Amino acid sequence: MSNTNKRIFLSPPFVGAAERAAVRAAFDSGYVAPCGPQVDEFERRLAKLAGRKYAVAVSSGTAAIDLLMAELGVDETWTVVAPTLTFVATVGPAFHRGAKLVFVDSDATGNIDISLLEKALESLRGKILVIGVDLYGNCCDYGAIAKLCRKFGAVFVTDAAEAVGATRDGRPAGSAGLAGIYSFNGNKIVTTSGGGAIVTDDRGLAERAKKRSQQSREKCAWYEHREVGYNYRLSNILAALGLAQLGRLPAILRKREANFKWYAKNWKGDLLAPTPGANHWLTVALLASRRERDRLLRRFAAADIEARPVWKPLHLQPIFAKCRVFGGEVAKALFERGVCLPSGTGLKSCDFARIARCLK
Repeated sequence: MSNTNKRIFLSPPFVGAAERAAVRAAFDSGYVAPCGPQVDEFERRLAKLAGRKYAVAVSSGTAAIDLLMAELGVDETWTVVAPTLTFVATVGPAFHRGAKLVFVDSDATGNIDISLLEKALESLRGKILVIGVDLYGNCCDYGAIAKLCRKFGAVFVTDAAEAVGATRDGRPAGSAGLAGIYSFNGNKIVTTSGGGAIVTDDRGLAERAKKRSQQSREKCAWYEHREVGYNYRLSNILAALGLAQLGRLPAILRKREANFKWYAKNWKGDLLAPTPGANHWLTVALLASRRERDRLLRRFAAADIEARPVWKPLHLQPIFAKCRVFGGEVAKALFERGVCLPSGTGLKSCDFARIARCLK
C-alpha cells in the first residue's frame, strides 16, 4: 500500500529513531520493571515542565485522578464538580467512589463557564472537589477557578490530560490547584504508549501517591501493608519512551500549531478558537448543524481518514442522566456541530492534500 493510500489517523503516536534508541537503552540497562533511573528522570522532567516541585509517573491519566481521589478520601459524602464537555475519565474515579457529580456548561472556548461554576458552588454544601479540564489542549481559566474555590472552600485539581506543553497566562498546564494530572496515552501530544502522571507542590501528597501506586507496601524486609494500594506505577521502559518524547516537545508543539494554521487557512468555516498558549492537540471545526457535521464525518470515513465528533457532554450520557447540570446548551451545541480534525504531528503534505479534498 502506498503512503498516499494509508489511513490517516486523528492523532497517532509520533515516534522514531530517538524513541527506539531510548527504549533499547532502558531494556539493555536491565531496568524493565516499574522502577529505575528513567522513571526518576522522567518525573524530574515532568515536574519542571509543569512548574511543580514533584511528579509521580503512573500507568494512565485515569490512575492519576484515582490516586488524587484516594488522597482526598473522596466518597459518597463528597460532591465533585466538573465541566460537562470532557472525557468520561475526568469523573470516572469519583463515580466509582460514590461521589455526587455536578456538571457545568462550557464557554465559547469549550472550557468550563466560570459564571455557571460560581452558581454551582453557591448552591453546594459540604466537601467539594472542582476538576478543571484543559479541553483539547486549551487551558481553562486557572486564576478564576482557583479564586472561586478559595471563596467557597472547595479543593481544586487540574485535569491537564490533553494539554501537556500548553500554558495559560504564563502558567504551565497542570500548574494550578492542589495537583494536576497528565495523560501520555497513544494519541496525546507526548506519549509513553500508555501512562500518566500527578504533578504537585505537596511533598506529602506525592510521596503517598507514589506509595499507593506500588501497592502501599511499607518499608520492611517483608510485605507489610497498613492500607490497600494499587498497581499504578509506570514502567521504566515506558518512561524511557516518554523522555525521548519530551526531548522533542518544542518541535512537536510547533508542528501542531502549523497544523492549526493550515486548517485556519484552508477551512472556510469556523474553528474552535484556541486559548493563548494552547498546545493544539486537536483542531476542531464547527459546522452549521448536526446534519452538516455528520456529512463531513462521512466524507472523511469514505476517504479512510479518521475524524470524530467533539466529546458528547457528560450530562447527556445515559449513566449520568440523573446528575445535576448547570446550563448545558453550549456544550450540546459544540457536540452537535464540532468535528475533531486529523491533527497528528506526523501529517505530511500528501495527507493534507487528501484532507483538503474532504473539506471542500
